[in-house]
Amino acid sequence: MSRTYKFSVIGAAVIAAMGTMSAQAQNQLERIEITGSSIKRIASEGALPVQIIGAEQIRASGATSVAEVIQKLPSMQGFQVADIAIGTNSGGIATASIHDIGGSYTLVLLNGRRIAPTGSGSTINLNAIPMSAIERVEVLTDGASALYGSDAIAGVVNFVLKRNSQGGNVTVQANAPLEGGGASANASVTYGVGDIDKQGFNLVATYRHDEQKQMKSGDRDFAKSAWVPFEWNGKNYIYDRTSTSADPANAQVTFKTLAGEPASSKLANYSFNPYYKANGNKCAPNNYYSLNNSASATSVTEMCAFDFVSTIDIVPEFKRDSLFLAGNLKVSDKVNLFTDAAYSRIDLIARIAPNPVPVAIPVSSSLFTKYVAPYLTANQIAHVNTVSAAYRATDFGTRDSQTVTDSKHLVLGADVDLGNWTVNGAVTWSQNAIDEKYVGGYFKTKEFTDIIKNVSIDPFVPSGNQTAAAQSLIANSIFNGTIRTATTTMKAADVRASGEIFKLPAGAVSMGLGGDFRNYQYKQTPSAAAVNGEIYNFNAPTPYDVKRDNMGLFTELLVPVVKDLELTGALRYDSIGKITDAVNNSTVGDKASKVTYKVSARYQVSNAVLLRGSYGTGFKAPAMLDISAPLVANGVTAANYACPFPGTDACKPADKTQYSQLAGGNANLKPERSKQGTVGIRFEPSNDFGIGADYWRVDISDAVSGVSANQAFADPQKYKELFTTFRTPAEPQAYYAFKSLSINIGKAKTSGIDWDVVTRFNTGAGRLTVGLTGTYMIESSYTRPGTDNDFTDSLGKYGENAAVTFRNIVRATAKLETGAFTNTLTLKARSGYQDITATVRDVATNKNTTVSVVVPRYATVDWQGSYKYNKDLELRLGVNNLFNSKPPFTLRDSSGHQVGYDPRYADPMMRMVYVTGSYNF
Repeated sequence: MSRTYKFSVIGAAVIAAMGTMSAQAQNQLERIEITGSSIKRIASEGALPVQIIGAEQIRASGATSVAEVIQKLPSMQGFQVADIAIGTNSGGIATASIHDIGGSYTLVLLNGRRIAPTGSGSTINLNAIPMSAIERVEVLTDGASALYGSDAIAGVVNFVLKRNSQGGNVTVQANAPLEGGGASANASVTYGVGDIDKQGFNLVATYRHDEQKQMKSGDRDFAKSAWVPFEWNGKNYIYDRTSTSADPANAQVTFKTLAGEPASSKLANYSFNPYYKANGNKCAPNNYYSLNNSASATSVTEMCAFDFVSTIDIVPEFKRDSLFLAGNLKVSDKVNLFTDAAYSRIDLIARIAPNPVPVAIPVSSSLFTKYVAPYLTANQIAHVNTVSAAYRATDFGTRDSQTVTDSKHLVLGADVDLGNWTVNGAVTWSQNAIDEKYVGGYFKTKEFTDIIKNVSIDPFVPSGNQTAAAQSLIANSIFNGTIRTATTTMKAADVRASGEIFKLPAGAVSMGLGGDFRNYQYKQTPSAAAVNGEIYNFNAPTPYDVKRDNMGLFTELLVPVVKDLELTGALRYDSIGKITDAVNNSTVGDKASKVTYKVSARYQVSNAVLLRGSYGTGFKAPAMLDISAPLVANGVTAANYACPFPGTDACKPADKTQYSQLAGGNANLKPERSKQGTVGIRFEPSNDFGIGADYWRVDISDAVSGVSANQAFADPQKYKELFTTFRTPAEPQAYYAFKSLSINIGKAKTSGIDWDVVTRFNTGAGRLTVGLTGTYMIESSYTRPGTDNDFTDSLGKYGENAAVTFRNIVRATAKLETGAFTNTLTLKARSGYQDITATVRDVATNKNTTVSVVVPRYATVDWQGSYKYNKDLELRLGVNNLFNSKPPFTLRDSSGHQVGYDPRYADPMMRMVYVTGSYNF
């Protein structure tokens, strides 16, 4: 890794730059129109920091999706990746997050207009945006609530789609990881007819199909197991993420006190593995003797633990189809009608470990007699309360969830010239719909219950040993069907106008103004099978039908104060309505209104030097369910915990285990508020050289926060009101559960510097473009959940928010153009960090201890060569991760089921070769 990193940095210094990152400086030199103002500006003239990624930069990146394009930017941190669908119900959502402030604080637009989010909040799934339709991407790395309203605290990502294109294009790409697994391919066709300027109309249509094959954990050595031996500081350790729901099952026994016995005589709970006991203290294959085994006054554990990671996928399988249509009709010289229509379908399958299910074992059953009673004393048998098998149903196959996401977006609008004013208005209908299904490894309640009641399978024998009759029953017990559907629908209308209002000695004063209205509706419907209890040990999703209206008015004024000095001011008023809950026939929360403002300035010191800066306020409205949701089941805690109140009946039998988690809304939540500012300088003495830097800062108050599970379990007496009892359908009794609730109490402070350098010059081999760009984080602090003055941070370390803010992210590229041939090298590098403090086993002492490793810096180098045979045919050959760098080792324990690396920060594909062919017709 170190050698690769050093080589890459040296290479960057010599030949680096271009690609998506140097696109900022490169396109600024080319004076591209930008996002961030209702008054049209040119990038190199603007007062705001904007990164622009053109179509050629997208092609040169080798990216296969919109998410890849955006998430490669150094200014992007804290986004969600599709891979964490392995272990979550995200459905493969990928998001944008500027400066690690968060996906819900980054506004995503399509041709300058909002699109329907995923869920009841504001987060946009980038994978729903049609890749083949993109003309360019404009990224405003400064808060813009004063123009766009809620959710633009961190900035704006605007996808500008193709218009007024003529002729056709066919593009095909195949991608093959050389280490095996995870192959993918895509094909697209685009065709445009008509010329708006000559014929008065234009219609552009594009369709694209993508396919991604799964990658299994066994395809990569660094990701194949939950039992991970490693060396740190000269000592050998074992990191154990195995599960005590084992194959074959562990037996968990609780005991009761009999009439007349004192409470102090209560026997300690006993958990053990019958197979281990019967086979000379040896666990079955793919199981390990649990490092969490211990003995105390309240529990004794001698369990084997299942290596669940060995059975999972680490990259999900999916298919994606996307279609985009854009039409323009020139009614007259002053009136132009337009429409955008986009549709995409993502069909994703995530495979995780076989179902861990608690199976009640009656004392009267043959299973108790054969597997449990022989390992209990007569006194224990007399006091048995409950017996359950912590069973991993490997014979039933992996749990396979299929999420089909349909995204639809329709805009009808007009551009009208009225004197020296331009008016633009449109109506928008946009919807994101999800159909979540179980297609393997989940059980039908009746069939599975009958299997257990009739002892048709034996949970205490290793998988693969069931009888033929049992295998037939197993096949018939698998549930296959929808568990829920959910839709988020946005209906909107907007109008904007801009023009010159009068002249000053230094130039014309320009104004922009406008307003918009949006109605959001989020609806979730559990399937009949889920509601009727047809799925074993499954809590049916809660039905929701909530909606609210948002309305906003804004104005913007650009004033040339003196020659080369311009000031811009923007003011916006927003009104967020109450939430209408159709399920409960009620209205929830309060109506909220907010005025935000922004002032910015640019000063052209000389033809080569530009100074710019801005200051403004912003806000973010809470998601509808953050306000209106009732207290509902929300899975289990991410980590294992000891019982919060030892010695009580609601403790689980295991010494440390996951507890149920409940989540709910807070009707008193109010919008989060922010203050943000930037100061920047650009130096561009010629068209062949540019350098710039922008310092930025964002402070958020009234942030939606809450006490974390780590906090609550560390001090349960302090947070006892956040604990209740809860029983899943398959559990023998109710156990403690943690309530995750939201409040307006948090604060966050984030600051840093975005910088870039680009230069171009001729060499004996051809035209060379060299550049370097990056983001340096100065501060990334936030209050601990549930507090407003106890600050911590994640800068250069794995923080309490289960995430990392990287101090440095750098991208460098070099592009050498030699006639028909073009070669591009791209370096992507991010700094290392201090990892989470994790419990591990010291091999030398055979005792548990804690360590925090240092995750090293991570760098990859990509190469792409392109050959333009003629004006119509172009071929590209590329290698991503040229030096086959592995993801760095980490002990992290969140965001998906992958173990040993962090899928949010490193790609498990490793070295991958791709070939692209493009033909214009």
